[in-house]
Amino acid sequence: MCDTCGCESGAGVTVELLDEKPGAETQNNVDKRVILVQEELLGKNDEMARVNRKFFESKGIKAYNLMSSPGSGKTSLLERTIADLKGDLSFYVIEGDQQTTNDARRIGALAVPVVQVNTGSGCHLDSQMIHRALHKLNPIENSVLMIENVGNLVCPAMFDLGEKQKVVVISVTEGEDKPVKYPHMFESADICIINKIDLLPYVDFNLSACKEYALKVNKNLTFFELSVRTGEGMSDWCDWLKEQN
Repeated sequence: MCDTCGCESGAGVTVELLDEKPGAETQNNVDKRVILVQEELLGKNDEMARVNRKFFESKGIKAYNLMSSPGSGKTSLLERTIADLKGDLSFYVIEGDQQTTNDARRIGALAVPVVQVNTGSGCHLDSQMIHRALHKLNPIENSVLMIENVGNLVCPAMFDLGEKQKVVVISVTEGEDKPVKYPHMFESADICIINKIDLLPYVDFNLSACKEYALKVNKNLTFFELSVRTGEGMSDWCDWLKEQN
C-alpha cells in the first residue's frame, strides 16, 4: 500500500492512538494505525469513485483504466488504438505520470482531447485526480475515456477510479510469472493484454504459462495477445472495444 511504497497520497492523515502510554507502541499498534490510515484513504477514494461512476453511467461514457509496469507499451497501445478507431469512437484520454507531459503530447498529436496528471512522488492515480481531470476534459455523451495510470503493478490495483473496466498490460519482455508476483493487479483486472508478441522468437517467455498463472489468480480474465508495433492482434482488441460501445 501507499504508506510503504513512498507515495504521498496519505500525507497529512493522522491517527491518534487512544489509551496508549508514551513510548509503549507495539507492533500491533503500528499495524492497527496502518490499517486505519489505509481504510480512511480508500474510503475517501471509493466515495469519489462512486461519483465518477455515476457521471460515466449518466453520460454513457465507457471508462477504461490501463495499468502496467513501466515500459509495457501502454502509451503506444493507446496511440495505435486511437489511430485505428478514431473514425468509429470519440476518445478522451487522461495521462498519469509522476513527471513530464511527454505522453500527453504524443496523444495530443492525434487531435484527441487529453489531460496530463502529474502525481509527483505519488505512484498511482486516484478518483479525485480523475474527477478534477474530467472537469477539464468535459467528455461528450457515449464517448470512450482512456485512463493511462502511472507505471506500477502495485498501488493502482487498490484504487477504484469509477472506471467501467480495468485493463492490465504486460509485455513478453517482462517474464511470464508477473501475474503470481503481483497477484492483486491481475486479480483486480478484467482484461489482460499481452503486448510485444512479435518479440516471442527472441525472448525467453512462455505465453501459455503466463496465461495459466494469470488464470490461477483471476479465472475471469479476458486476454488479448497483440503487437502494437506490427499490428498483429490489434483487430481483435479494437473489435472488442467497438462492441462495448
